[in-house]
Amino acid sequence: MLFPVYWMVNVSLTPQARMRKDPPDLLPLHPTFSGYHAVLHDQLPYLWVSLLIGLGTVAITLVLSAPAGYAMAKLRPRGAGPLGLVLLVAQMIPGIVMAMGFYGIFLNLGIMNTWWGLVVADSTIAVPFGVMIFTAFMSGIPDELLSAAKVDGAGVWRTFVSVVLPVSRNAVVTVSLFSFLWAWSDFVFANTLDSGGDMRPITLGIYKYIGNNNQEWNAIMATAVVASIPATVLLVLAQRYVAAGVTAGAVKD
Repeated sequence: MLFPVYWMVNVSLTPQARMRKDPPDLLPLHPTFSGYHAVLHDQLPYLWVSLLIGLGTVAITLVLSAPAGYAMAKLRPRGAGPLGLVLLVAQMIPGIVMAMGFYGIFLNLGIMNTWWGLVVADSTIAVPFGVMIFTAFMSGIPDELLSAAKVDGAGVWRTFVSVVLPVSRNAVVTVSLFSFLWAWSDFVFANTLDSGGDMRPITLGIYKYIGNNNQEWNAIMATAVVASIPATVLLVLAQRYVAAGVTAGAVKD
C-alpha cells in the first residue's frame, strides 16, 4: 500500500535524464529539486484555490450539520427518523450523477467556473455525513448536562453554543477533517463545474500538468507530493480525535 507513495517521492527527486533508466533507481542517488521548483512556479495558485475551497466547505458543513445533529439527537423533531434515512441514502448517490445535476443548475444561474460554486457542491457530500456524525456523538451527551444549563437560564441556542459544542470537540474535528479532505481531493465536481475557470483546484492543476508535460514525470510527481502534504499533516495531527469521533455512539451503556 505504501510503495506507490514511496515511488511517487522517489520519482519526484529523480533527474529527467535518469527517468527511463533500466533497471530504475530504487533510491534517488542523484536527487534533483527541479520538479519542486516547477511546482512552486506553476502549481502554487492551484494549491491556494484548493485551500480556499477546503476551508469554505468546512465552514458551511459545520454551520449546517452541527445544529442539525443537535436537533436530531436532543430536540427530536417530528420526522427525524425519515430525515436520517434520507441523509443515509444521500451518501449512496454517485458523485457523477450529482455533478450532472449541478451542471444544469449552475449553468442556469450563471455560476459556472467559480470557486464558491465548488464549495457549495462539495458541501452537499460533507453535510449529510456531518449530520450523522454529530447526531451519533451528541446522542451520548447526558441529558442532565442540558437540564443543568436550562436551570441556569440558558435557552436552546445558548445551550448548544456554550455546552454542547465544547464537549463535541472530537466530532467537530472529525467532520472538519473529512470535509476538508473531500473538498481537497475532489476531481469530479471540479472537472465538471470549473474546468474552464481561472481559479481551479490542485486536482485540475495536476490533470492539466500531465496533459501539457507528459514527459516531465519528476515535476508531475513533485506536484502530487506537495498536494498530499496538507492531507497527511491533518491526518497525523487529528487521528486521535477522529478515532473518538467516528466511534461515538457505537456503544450504549
